[in-house]
Amino acid sequence: MRIWQADFYRSSQSDTSGQVLWELLICDANRSFEYIATCLQSEANSNWVTAQIQQAAGTELPDLIQVFRPQSLSLIETAGRNLGIVVEPTRRTFALKQWLEERQAGFSLEKPAPLPLPENLWGEQWRFATLAAGDLETEFSDRPIPILSMPEFLTPINLGLASTIPVPGVVIYGGRQSMRLARWLATAKPVALNYIAGAPDGLILEAGLVDRWVLATFEDAEVAAAAKVYAQRQQQSRGLHFLLIQPDDSGMTYSGFWLLQSELIE
Repeated sequence: MRIWQADFYRSSQSDTSGQVLWELLICDANRSFEYIATCLQSEANSNWVTAQIQQAAGTELPDLIQVFRPQSLSLIETAGRNLGIVVEPTRRTFALKQWLEERQAGFSLEKPAPLPLPENLWGEQWRFATLAAGDLETEFSDRPIPILSMPEFLTPINLGLASTIPVPGVVIYGGRQSMRLARWLATAKPVALNYIAGAPDGLILEAGLVDRWVLATFEDAEVAAAAKVYAQRQQQSRGLHFLLIQPDDSGMTYSGFWLLQSELIE
């Protein structure tokens, strides 16, 4: 499958007459292919993007274009429809973000303040957990879990993790809300679950392209110490961690499981 990563944004540069320029960047996952095009703001539309994708592709269009910037998604989606190319919104455009970092010397994407989790989804309790990297797949891949997200590129073996590396996670006991919470998470598309120190401390769920949700807050010193260990283990596991939703602590029934990876590795 031929996969591209693309971004279309207002450039900090302008032309000789002072008019604002827009820039289109396209690359593949290892940046063996790179394409740059610029246009005036008055030309920045889906027709121009469509024409540029055709020009970049030549005789072989990509099967999939990945887009991480919400502001450019609709234009690239329209161009994709024009050409019969699937467009996937995802934060996992590591090669493209690295390229932007190099070009813009400190590229960053504005993110909104985290929102509280809707009250009707609150679980009964939660805890930190740890599993050896070698046990992650065997523990969950064969279980009858209604919502299971274990992307191939996030498996420990594909991240080059030793089987003994501890992979941190969070387990939520949802009680009667367990399946409702799991379905909501599936719609939200979890990316990472990070510990943020503050007053109070919290667990922030990064989801979708820029969405952020407060999954839990706490002031207890013992929980805060466990949270710091959780964050340290994320560093050791190349950002890999997991989120498990189950009705109770019996270990008999699971509602949802996600392998996640913090963007700290970018």
